[in-house]
Amino acid sequence: MICLKWLPKYGRKLMKIESLYRYPVKGLTPERLTATTLSPGRCIPFDRAFALAQGDAGLDTEHPAWISKVNFLCLAKNPAAARLRTSFDETTGLLTIHDPLGADLVASPFTPEGRTALAGYLTAFLGDEARYGADGKTPEFHNFPQHSFCDHKTQVISLIGLGSLTALEQAVGAPRDKLRFRANIYIEGAAPWAEFELLGKTLAIGEVRMVVQESIDRCPATMVNPDTAEKDANPVKELRQHFGHIDMGVFAEVLRAGEIKPGDEITVVG
Repeated sequence: MICLKWLPKYGRKLMKIESLYRYPVKGLTPERLTATTLSPGRCIPFDRAFALAQGDAGLDTEHPAWISKVNFLCLAKNPAAARLRTSFDETTGLLTIHDPLGADLVASPFTPEGRTALAGYLTAFLGDEARYGADGKTPEFHNFPQHSFCDHKTQVISLIGLGSLTALEQAVGAPRDKLRFRANIYIEGAAPWAEFELLGKTLAIGEVRMVVQESIDRCPATMVNPDTAEKDANPVKELRQHFGHIDMGVFAEVLRAGEIKPGDEITVVG
């Protein structure tokens, strides 16, 4: 539960997009974007578009729907995956996975052959952390048109005010890389925890409109250092200890389409 004493007025400062990210493969590295076009009811294009489902996931491939992150390769269960560096080229449709300590792979996530190669590569990387179904089913790499493997049951955009991150860093006396929290939009110019006052509000970013739905409660994935792949901090415990909640950032649903980019102003319109 959010401690209300930490909620200053959002209107005190001008809010802007500081940086913009997508995460093409669930659980793997982010891609910093110079711009993106949003559509109503959809996440950022190719955000969590691909995922490795564990063999015991029970994913319905005929009618894909949301299931918990623990059914997939994810940092909460597979912290070593943070060492992999991935990039997705929309023009060629190719996904590259670079392992600083091992082999690299370039394959298409849109073809059966490419998905088989990606599944084999990631399963081998996971080693003992790869899980198999009772019938011996192996982990499978998936992409479904119009589907996102995000942690929310609907497609949303995640936003974090950098003021909140700074407040956490000051409280613990140490830096906390913003990418531990895997947001789509990082906001500059907002006071600490100001994004929580936006719950239920409609935001305007250029032509885009989005409504802020709920705060984001954090999980053990934030323990993983995105640079070293080591569990070297516990932001969930730190948030609870210093601020009385375990939330960092908010989810918002896109209502009106448009392009957004770093530097764009964010205003409250309703």
